[in-house]
Amino acid sequence: MAAIALVDDHVVLRRGLASLIREIGYTIAFEADNGDGFIRKLETGPEPDLVLMDINMPGKDGYQTTLWLKQNRPNIRVLALSMLDDETAIIRMLKNGARGYILKECEPAELKTAIDDVLQKEFYYSDLVTGRLVNSVHRLENDDPDKKRLLRLTEKEIQFLKLAATELTYKEVASEMKLSPRTVDGYRDILFEKLGVKTRVGLAIYAIRHGIVPI
Repeated sequence: MAAIALVDDHVVLRRGLASLIREIGYTIAFEADNGDGFIRKLETGPEPDLVLMDINMPGKDGYQTTLWLKQNRPNIRVLALSMLDDETAIIRMLKNGARGYILKECEPAELKTAIDDVLQKEFYYSDLVTGRLVNSVHRLENDDPDKKRLLRLTEKEIQFLKLAATELTYKEVASEMKLSPRTVDGYRDILFEKLGVKTRVGLAIYAIRHGIVPI
């Protein structure tokens, strides 16, 4: 039975979440108020199979803690569980190593599906993380069709992809590229079609997984 660690500074919500996790068939390794507390407990306690990670916490937040895990304990998987329905937050958590992203308002059935998928399939894809991303995440062989798509990208399209994976707005991306916002929208729409994705998150994940931007 997989063991799950909970990292969230809202104690009441965390306790309720712990009860729900037990009800759907998992055990709780331990709980922590923030990343600092999590790391301390990890160094002395049991190692969880998965961490349900909040983002906004005092001290070491979810972004920093997820990145620390990727660099120090990459075998521990992270599923982001947040109030933030925001592209920038999603992209940043995925870049830092999270294997999925769900909202705290989700139904218990979705939470169970997300945990099951991260444990069994490595990643959880949801309405927040859309597009045909499975190939770009899991298949890096020479005959990967996504790699062939990458070869057909122009210099400007690659530059746009790099900027799309940052926290810049599309207007700021246009300024950085010295192009009009309408032209940048055109690049976005072309890449949506070329890469088979539907959102900025999809563009960012493609760029991350193919080494266009550093992980």
